[in-house]
Amino acid sequence: MSGAPAPGERDAAGRDAERMPPAAAPPALPRVRVTAPRPGTGATPTTGNTSTSDIQGEYVRALIRSQLRIALVHASGFVGATAVFLLAVALVPGLDEASILGLPVSWLLLAFGVYPLIITVAALQVRAAARTEARYRSLASDAPGEGAGAGDPRGDA
Repeated sequence: MSGAPAPGERDAAGRDAERMPPAAAPPALPRVRVTAPRPGTGATPTTGNTSTSDIQGEYVRALIRSQLRIALVHASGFVGATAVFLLAVALVPGLDEASILGLPVSWLLLAFGVYPLIITVAALQVRAAARTEARYRSLASDAPGEGAGAGDPRGDA
């Protein structure tokens, strides 16, 4: 028994085999050009009403901007403090003459002295990011039409 029904028989869907069109490629769809509005043309549609998703989107954009600002401040502070630390090690001449376990103190400071700075900046970054996210969760839960914990997949606001 072959897969195609013989003329006069019905296929699995109950259609007559004689009336079935031959298997052919589906018709080609016309090509469509998809474009975005060009910058500066003012093609951005604006409406008077603001939906909940627009408000949530604005909250998310504000959160991202805030997180970026926090990251840039902490990164620039870390770079500045590291530069001051390196200059202090380079400009204090007595550090090269003093040694601990046969290693100059300046080398030890460069090798191990930066880690407390890294840990401090990282802890400050995590604390500031957590505070910002907590503010976002409180704003998102107060948004019109949203329940408690909106924007937080765990549901604990």
